[in-house]
Amino acid sequence: MPDPKLTEEQIEAIAERAAQKAVAALTDHVYREIGKGIVSKLYTVVGVCAAAVVLWATSKGWIKP
Repeated sequence: MPDPKLTEEQIEAIAERAAQKAVAALTDHVYREIGKGIVSKLYTVVGVCAAAVVLWATSKGWIKP
């Protein structure tokens, strides 16, 4: 059985597709990490605001300790 040989065009096409898939995977990972950071900061801001509202309502006498 003869050895199958790849032409330069086939090698270039394979390399191009592999590079595109690698870039897509890396971009997806970066966007995911950015999204996690934003959600984490949003939870922090919501928690601080909730604590501030509770303390404010307690100081006004609307919530009894």
